Amino acid sequence: MAQSSSPEETANPSHIRPTTPAETWQALHDGNRRFMVGESIHPHQDAQRRLELTAGQKPHTVVLACSDSRVPVELIFDQGLGDIFVIRTAGHITDLSVLASLEFAVVSLKVNMVVVLGHESCGAVKAAQNALDGGELPGGFQLVLVEKVTPSLLAAKRNNEFGSDAFEKRHVREIVEHVLERSPEIQAGIQDGTLGLAGMRYRLVDGMAEPVVKLGLD
Repeated sequence: MAQSSSPEETANPSHIRPTTPAETWQALHDGNRRFMVGESIHPHQDAQRRLELTAGQKPHTVVLACSDSRVPVELIFDQGLGDIFVIRTAGHITDLSVLASLEFAVVSLKVNMVVVLGHESCGAVKAAQNALDGGELPGGFQLVLVEKVTPSLLAAKRNNEFGSDAFEKRHVREIVEHVLERSPEIQAGIQDGTLGLAGMRYRLVDGMAEPVVKLGLD
């Protein structure tokens, strides 16, 4: 006799860990759509899942996201415990520890998707814009945020891209390119088809994680 499906399995055929970049991309897309329309199923958040994870983790995606409290990564993609390895910095900026964390997820955890996630109304992008437009600089270590984000805004202006939306999208693209250039492991994964890399921008107004750039997902 066939076993009956659980509510989670019925609502989400992709409840099993996706094994290819294309499958993972589709799972993230479907989860975000559910979140947008208020139909999240909140998978992998029960006691059984917690017990399973005591044996180790096997996430399908690593996300480098902004630390903004309005951008809860697992919620906006309707994923659960153990599904996404999340790295967060203000302005989703990178340094050696961020790159090391990305490579740990790719090499040791065998994720098949890397996502750089920016968002609407990013404070770090706004601070860099204020610095360029009026010379307004933050104090203390916050200055690092401006220093890290400013090159993205300069690149946008060289491409005749202006306004906060354009700046935020350009910053996502620049971080994607930076990650790709600095990490031979990620380059190799994209080349051999075992890894996808995407840049996205989360829209606060409607909850959509809109694609900005995709690599290894054709």
